[in-house]
Amino acid sequence: MTFNDNARIDTSKVQRRRGSRAAVVGGGSLIGVLVLFLASQLLGFDLTPLAGIVGGGNQSSEEVMNSDDCKTGAEANTNDECRMIAATDSIDVFWNGQFESGYRKPGVVLYTGSTESGCGTASNAVGPFYCPGDESIYVDTSFFSLLRDNFGASAGSLAQMYVLAHEWGHHISNITGQLSQVGNDTGPASGSVRLELQADCYAGAWVKDAATIPDQNGNTFMKPVTREEIADALNAAAAVGDDNIQKRSGQRVNPEAFSHGSSEQRQRWFETGYEQGANACDTFSVPASSL
Repeated sequence: MTFNDNARIDTSKVQRRRGSRAAVVGGGSLIGVLVLFLASQLLGFDLTPLAGIVGGGNQSSEEVMNSDDCKTGAEANTNDECRMIAATDSIDVFWNGQFESGYRKPGVVLYTGSTESGCGTASNAVGPFYCPGDESIYVDTSFFSLLRDNFGASAGSLAQMYVLAHEWGHHISNITGQLSQVGNDTGPASGSVRLELQADCYAGAWVKDAATIPDQNGNTFMKPVTREEIADALNAAAAVGDDNIQKRSGQRVNPEAFSHGSSEQRQRWFETGYEQGANACDTFSVPASSL
């Protein structure tokens, strides 16, 4: 989606960190990053610490940066990090309006290389993720290049913001208590799959209303979404479907190992949120045949 040039962005909702890039298999090769990312997605837990162990690299101290250079919609339209900062503001305003009480915004950390989180080391080896331990979303914006170059996904503006909105969906599931009900099970109707599909649905719900959400001055953040942009987001959703990841890693498709849902499911639940809103996103109450 495109931001209105005159939209004013509250940059205080995002922390930006700069540090050294973590060493990975093969001396930091993209292949090593991809291997760890695929393995983490398939196994359902963070293999990031192996990056430093196998590569033998060290993490240097990191610097917290301010976001004073990302205050307008015009800047968000031309810079990946500014786009994430602007999307953070929009998504936060949207979800605050969905709760009569009890809403709390997550932390959002944009970083390069690797950084520490309440759930361990964050790096692009596992992609963007939500950590319930510190209720924060971690995004290395270089992930978007990996998504495009290695998974065949578009990395257009809405595809990027879909990733952030999906992780924000996990925070909403945490607030409602549904996240805590999910164990480490896998399978086509597992709690893990239901959680991921709910996050896709919540992302679609934000996109549905994104063009109506006002900034701090009462101006709307974004222009109306186009069908091409929706297709861009759906392409990203399909790229991270379990069946697609299994195929690209040279495995046969095994639904019993699913932890995120198939490409078709992820697209369909995003569209459900986009067409019907957040109230249609209770994936935990539908039968397996309807997932």
